Amino acid sequence: MHPARAFHVEDRARLLAFFAGQSFVTLCASVGGRPFVAQTPVVVRDLGADGLFLDFHLSRANALAPALVTGFPAIALAAGPQAYVSPDWYGTDDQVPSWNYVSAEAEGFVTPLSEVELAQLIDDLSIQEETRLLPKPVWTRDKMTPAKFEALLRGIVGARLHVERLEGTFKLGQNKREAERAGVIEALGDHPVAAWMRGEG
Repeated sequence: MHPARAFHVEDRARLLAFFAGQSFVTLCASVGGRPFVAQTPVVVRDLGADGLFLDFHLSRANALAPALVTGFPAIALAAGPQAYVSPDWYGTDDQVPSWNYVSAEAEGFVTPLSEVELAQLIDDLSIQEETRLLPKPVWTRDKMTPAKFEALLRGIVGARLHVERLEGTFKLGQNKREAERAGVIEALGDHPVAAWMRGEG
């Protein structure tokens, strides 16, 4: 996370909404002293007093898959839009190039899901993503033969990140004057970062 407090976001509801909207995350872990990175879609499970979780799956051939037996600490990074900011856009002197961006991190310990939980994850993940495609009819695994689904399920492993830390960096020029921010927004035009800077993200 960016060290400047002006860019920090700790609002739980806002961060969970961000993860739901940016559901394809980068998973960073260290196992046996070696760093690993994997990319995977997640389903957010906010179970209130029982905890906050990110459920995901990996290919059984993924280098992290064997480590699920004992579990491992990890960080899931959800990255949103980003944009280069030219110093010229501020309209004031003595500025430097920068980037505006939005991202969030969920840190915790990863444990395996059961086969039943993995099948439920695939169903939930499909509904989550298919809903974004409405009015297209929603795909469900009922369109597959059970034997084919079971065969494909054997090729993946399910996992759950037990979230212990959740925070975000929404670096959108909060440290700049309003006129300077307005100059950046105008220059970015219809870029998604400009929408975030206007408070529409």
